[in-house]
Amino acid sequence: MKTIKYIVFIAVVALSFSSCSKDDEGNIIVDPMENYYLINEITDTDHKVELYSEKTNLTVGYNPVFIRIKDLASNNYIANANLSWMPMMHMETMMHSAPASAISATDDPTVFTGYIVFQMPGNATEYWDITLNYTFGGEQMSKTERVDVVLPSDGLQKTQVFTGLDEVRYILAYVAPKTPEVAINDFTAVLYKMEDMMTFSVVENFKVTVDPRMPGMGNHSSPNNEDLIYSTQDEMYHGKLSLTMTGYWRINLKLLNAANEVLKGEDITDTNTESSLFFELEL
Repeated sequence: MKTIKYIVFIAVVALSFSSCSKDDEGNIIVDPMENYYLINEITDTDHKVELYSEKTNLTVGYNPVFIRIKDLASNNYIANANLSWMPMMHMETMMHSAPASAISATDDPTVFTGYIVFQMPGNATEYWDITLNYTFGGEQMSKTERVDVVLPSDGLQKTQVFTGLDEVRYILAYVAPKTPEVAINDFTAVLYKMEDMMTFSVVENFKVTVDPRMPGMGNHSSPNNEDLIYSTQDEMYHGKLSLTMTGYWRINLKLLNAANEVLKGEDITDTNTESSLFFELEL
């Protein structure tokens, strides 16, 4: 009889433990930013603003940035913050801004996102900051925070700042694939023009031709590439990038305007082995 009672007791304890575990699992709160890097915090008396990146540092080129605003009294993150921003480079003799998207909410209403294309790194005497404008507690807020911008750790060229034959200053930046593969990759880039030192606008309806080459392998190309074409859905340029083997690739590019006139870049021929407009990849 004692043995039976003991078995029943163990079964009840096990069932209770199992029920508690399920309850605990049901109450687990998943942090939507657990796979991102917190790169900056701006703290005020009653709230703080958190800036996250996919990388450990902001780098020259295309940078998605994620933003959360925490109410310190309730310890909750807020939604409907009506965010906007302005990146600014402080040089020794001048200041200029950078191409930046609008900021929008994600699937999580407390997480906001946009991107900035930084044209140059900071250094000991020249630096970037970001001014964030938002609403908190019914009030309009504005905070400016210095941010570190460094060169990409792989040393590869993924951003081009140049003047076209039309005398317009352009910024072309690589977006994807984030992890290129030996395959036909979805290829994405953004293209902006400088209106003035503080204003940049998306360039619509141009085309960027794509000619990937392997300089270390006889400068051979690859089949089934597709030129980068503008999309109104995300205001980016999309195409296909065919990579047939691992190694160093130079993605030779040409920028054509709506009239199909070449503004920058050259064809690859027997006598011209590379374009002046390009991206670099290493697989």
